[in-house]
Amino acid sequence: MQENVKKLERLFPLLKTYFSPKVIGEVNDVFVKVTKTLGQDVPWHTHDNEDELFYIVKGSLVMEIENEDSFELGEGELFIVPKGVQHRVYSDEECWILLIEPKITKHTGDVESKITRSIEEQL
Repeated sequence: MQENVKKLERLFPLLKTYFSPKVIGEVNDVFVKVTKTLGQDVPWHTHDNEDELFYIVKGSLVMEIENEDSFELGEGELFIVPKGVQHRVYSDEECWILLIEPKITKHTGDVESKITRSIEEQL
């Protein structure tokens, strides 16, 4: 059972690419993922049928929601993007994020961009 114990802080330095989530676990029908961000490469996108949870482990993340004012999430804060809501994120400095989302969730919704990763690439 102890092989499931993971220290989040040890996982992020292993990530070599920004905006490229990696699955670190599964809970029922959802993946638990870690990712790092830096810059503004995430395109506007929507997950039509899935909610998406962002938890900020280190740094800060700007969340942009269509037709709303953008806001910043800091360390220890979380935000759930409801299904069907167009959004994008960015960070001016490196940000470490824990993501929780259904296993069928496409990384950038139906938008293809240079950062888009398939589920297989995230495993």
